[in-house]
Amino acid sequence: MHRPMRMPGARFDELASGGGSEEAIAFLTDGERSRRLVLLQELLSRLEQRPTLLGPADLGAIWETVEQAEERRPGCAEELLLSPEVGSWLAHTLRRLHGVSVGPPLWVDAGHLAAVALVAALRSGTDADLVVPAREGAIPLPTLGLARLPGIPLLGFQPVHARVREGELLLTATVPGTGATALTLRPLTAPQSAVWWPTHRLPVRQGGPEVALDDTDPYRDLDRPIPPRRLTPRELATWRRLFTEAVTLLDPGTTPAPGSGAPPGSGGPGPGTLRPEEIRRIVPWPGRLPNGPVEGLSASTADAFGSMVVAEPPNGAALAETMVHEFQHSKLGALLHLFAMLDDDRTEEHYAPWRPDPRHLPGLLHGAYAFVGVAGFWRDRIGDRAADPLDLAPFRFALRRIQTRTVLRTLATRASLTGPGRRLVAGLTRTVDGWLREPVDGQAVARARAAAAGHRAEWRLRHLRCADEERAGLAAAVRSGTPLPPPRPPRLVPAAERAHWRDVRGALYLRPDAATDPAADTAPGQADVLLVHGEAASAREAYREQGAATPGDPHLLAGWLLAHTALHPGHRRLLARPERFAAAVEGEGPEVWEHAAHRLATPGSPV
Repeated sequence: MHRPMRMPGARFDELASGGGSEEAIAFLTDGERSRRLVLLQELLSRLEQRPTLLGPADLGAIWETVEQAEERRPGCAEELLLSPEVGSWLAHTLRRLHGVSVGPPLWVDAGHLAAVALVAALRSGTDADLVVPAREGAIPLPTLGLARLPGIPLLGFQPVHARVREGELLLTATVPGTGATALTLRPLTAPQSAVWWPTHRLPVRQGGPEVALDDTDPYRDLDRPIPPRRLTPRELATWRRLFTEAVTLLDPGTTPAPGSGAPPGSGGPGPGTLRPEEIRRIVPWPGRLPNGPVEGLSASTADAFGSMVVAEPPNGAALAETMVHEFQHSKLGALLHLFAMLDDDRTEEHYAPWRPDPRHLPGLLHGAYAFVGVAGFWRDRIGDRAADPLDLAPFRFALRRIQTRTVLRTLATRASLTGPGRRLVAGLTRTVDGWLREPVDGQAVARARAAAAGHRAEWRLRHLRCADEERAGLAAAVRSGTPLPPPRPPRLVPAAERAHWRDVRGALYLRPDAATDPAADTAPGQADVLLVHGEAASAREAYREQGAATPGDPHLLAGWLLAHTALHPGHRRLLARPERFAAAVEGEGPEVWEHAAHRLATPGSPV
């Protein structure tokens, strides 16, 4: 009988601080191993009950191959089971069997188990004779690469016979007359060719561990299988350079700089630190988004611990930050496999400072955990001109600690947290509260506060509306001087009425020196530039002039409020509920904005 896993409290608290020692990460890995074994058992049970799910493949032959491989080289099959490639495939296939995901013919997804067994045989040096699925003539071998049958390509999905003897793989089409010819190769040592695309490897250090750079595995995306997209030589060289820069920045195997590492009393390395060898796989973003470029985007799934999908970053620092960010998601995903943290109906209605759309509470928890890591990463870069030549780390750290604290407050007050959930949120809060007491360059802090306030104000203007009765009362109060109505809970704008938006002011606050010349009258975003450069009076007038042409524009209203409250600090209460200001001036020109602001900000007015 298996004993239940019990995480030592000290290990949980290390992770709850946002960091985690090697021992804490190893415990998460053990948890993922147990979960994968449970999922594998469920898959095997279903395949035993319905052997036809495998199509022409034979479950008995597949499992015998795995057993022989494990007997010859103990730990071989388990190591493969823990790979991101197998984790993603296993979870996807079970979702297929539960009817909550889509993909190729079901026998192709289920039959990929034979490809996993083939790799086990190749790694252990045992024999195998199996039928594996080919996709357009290509046979993926998880963790190793992609084999392509030469000759006339097989169309669609076809079964292929695979024979392994002493590390040599022979692939032959099982359907006669296709024109595809047999392929013989040694996947463990064969160089790249037209018929063999080995998985790229990124060395963490010479002669040490490597990270897979995967552009071929069909299960490398977040769920649905996708076709291979081989990197060009230029793209591969760029990824190698960026990864080397990122690893150098993360400085593996050395003592953290003074002031870096764990918050006092948390134990273990702190948020923002990362041993690069803990990353198992990086997947170059496999395509483009319909709404624009993918630069700066990344994603991960709890099914593939230590794996991440990353758009090509501009530099090594951006990649290092992304690696920290996404590994935080992996850590929390593994924790959530062990502990229930909150009860939630996944209603997307909450403010997330790093997103343009409303989020549900589980998403806020993931975001808070990830951005504690990001904040810690930039905290450790402050003053390091080699890593941060433009001296942007103080702003980035100051911004992320403010935004993350906002979300932690939401979780503490709005989420139905379990005992472990409360302990996690409390640990993250202790980390961030300690950071908020740390001195940071005053100008960077001021810009960070303005950027945070601007994003929140514009988000509320875009996503929240006052109730109809409240809107009518606000408009009447501004027009005729009647008493202001008390505030009521705002309602979400219907999803169909929301438009995607980018926080352009936030980018300007990050790099004021890169903003357009504020003296150029015709410069685009002129009001934003003036605001960021501290010209609040001119910015307010510029927003007012633009508002005459586009009344009700949330970006202009938010900018005007930011400029106005910079001139009238006593009116900052307007930024708490900017949707009330929008309701008060709805249908009116900018000439009434200042009157409305003074009316709403009068001492004693309800907020």
